[in-house]
Amino acid sequence: MGAARLLFVADIAGTMVFAVEGAMAAVDGNLDLIGILVLAFCTALGGGIIRDILLGSLPPAALLDWRYPTIVFTGAVLVFFEHHYVRAIPVTAIQVLDAAGLALFAVAGTVKAMLHRMNPLVAALLGTITGVGGGTIRDVLLNQVPTVLRFEVYATAALVGSICVITARKIHLSSQAAAGIGFVTGFLLRIISLWRHWNLPRALGQ
Repeated sequence: MGAARLLFVADIAGTMVFAVEGAMAAVDGNLDLIGILVLAFCTALGGGIIRDILLGSLPPAALLDWRYPTIVFTGAVLVFFEHHYVRAIPVTAIQVLDAAGLALFAVAGTVKAMLHRMNPLVAALLGTITGVGGGTIRDVLLNQVPTVLRFEVYATAALVGSICVITARKIHLSSQAAAGIGFVTGFLLRIISLWRHWNLPRALGQ
């Protein structure tokens, strides 16, 4: 399997995982079928759409390729009918797939920002937004403080992965090598933080 094909398969898998997570959050929030579809779509594709709008890359890539909405809605319908079986999937497996999706989206967002000649700071921020934007929209629609702002090393893992991509390109590594380094770093940081129960510090006195 070529690198481009492998990246596409991983992207599709990440999209499905985020769609299922969004749909399950909608089920937990007691939303109807439309609510489940909306939350699945926003969770899986929201970050990339925000990134493309900020870059002026319109229409957003997630809307140009019919496969992405199809995968999202397939995952949402699956959860609608079989959410009891989805809950039976081991939590560890979901966390690993989620970490992979997070790292992949962060890398993809960073690479796209760099192709649009954004400066390193903006490229890192757009990579992070690509990774965590969908989950943030999901939480806001559910009237919750976004999880990425309260718990765990999640947005931080996306940001570190993005910074690794930028740094690797600055020292003239190939695009493939930079993407690989960013992905592995973001993925491992997320997995290790779950294993070690790492959290970012809160304000002093809290």
